[in-house]
Amino acid sequence: MRRSRIDRNTTETQINLALTVDGSGRYEVNTGCGFLNHMLELFARHGRFDLFVECAGDTHVDYHHTVEDIGIALGEAFYEALGNKAGIRRYADITLPMDEALILCAADISGRDYLGFDVQIPTQKVGDLDTELVKEFFFGFVRKAGVTLHFRQLAGENSHHIIEGMFKAFARVMGEAAAIDEKYRDEIPSTKGVL
Repeated sequence: MRRSRIDRNTTETQINLALTVDGSGRYEVNTGCGFLNHMLELFARHGRFDLFVECAGDTHVDYHHTVEDIGIALGEAFYEALGNKAGIRRYADITLPMDEALILCAADISGRDYLGFDVQIPTQKVGDLDTELVKEFFFGFVRKAGVTLHFRQLAGENSHHIIEGMFKAFARVMGEAAAIDEKYRDEIPSTKGVL
């Protein structure tokens, strides 16, 4: 079973995160930020990952370090859990509707980190989260996971729906790209022989 456990301790955050890629969608999340909790719960459920996150951060300042560092820890967890990436499908994409919002998301578990972020979130806050931190979360993730990830907003005016659509789409593409293709279980999906 592909799983990992990450302990990330800095002067700004203390994070314990456990990920099972081949999970059932179970989660236990406590980040100190209610909206981020909800997004990570969506991520676990829609990606069929088992996810445990406990974070104590400097939220008396703001949520920046908490959000970014959880993205980093989740990226590290994926990188570690996927090992040499033998047998993974590698690529995935989805166009996901969330009421009036429509989000395109594509991923390549390539070993190369890149974030394409063509999304306009109209409000500065959703719940207790500064919406500018959504991009910081995904930057942290791709840097440590070695994933190319693209988001494009095709429609939407409701900030909550846009962000929720992004996290659901992110879950689905990561779940699909990380899934094992049984026909090629022992092969690295690259002409280089490594990812």
